[in-house]
Amino acid sequence: MEKIANIKISDLIGSSLGISTEDGQMIFDKIQPLMKNDQRVVISFDQLELVVALFLNVAIGQLYGTFSEEKIEKLVSFEDISVADQELLDVVKENAKQYFESPKSYDEAWAAVLNEN
Repeated sequence: MEKIANIKISDLIGSSLGISTEDGQMIFDKIQPLMKNDQRVVISFDQLELVVALFLNVAIGQLYGTFSEEKIEKLVSFEDISVADQELLDVVKENAKQYFESPKSYDEAWAAVLNEN
């Protein structure tokens, strides 16, 4: 029987606010070793009142720099997620996929923007 890891974000971060990079990193650090062992992960958004893109970029977007899209889609699923949070997550995932396809060009473009200011 397949073992499934259930991660309830609000329990892990001790808050109903998914807003900080530190909390996002905590989620990523919990998911990554499970995925490396090919374990399925179910991430619950239950009791989260606010989720921002910055948090999701660190928690979920970073996975695309470590694992293939296919592996992420196979092993990671989400539950108790609002329509608005799902839409935000979809944007974060698309942006992460694009970034990790060519991180150097994105980083160079970002550096150019910063140097213009």
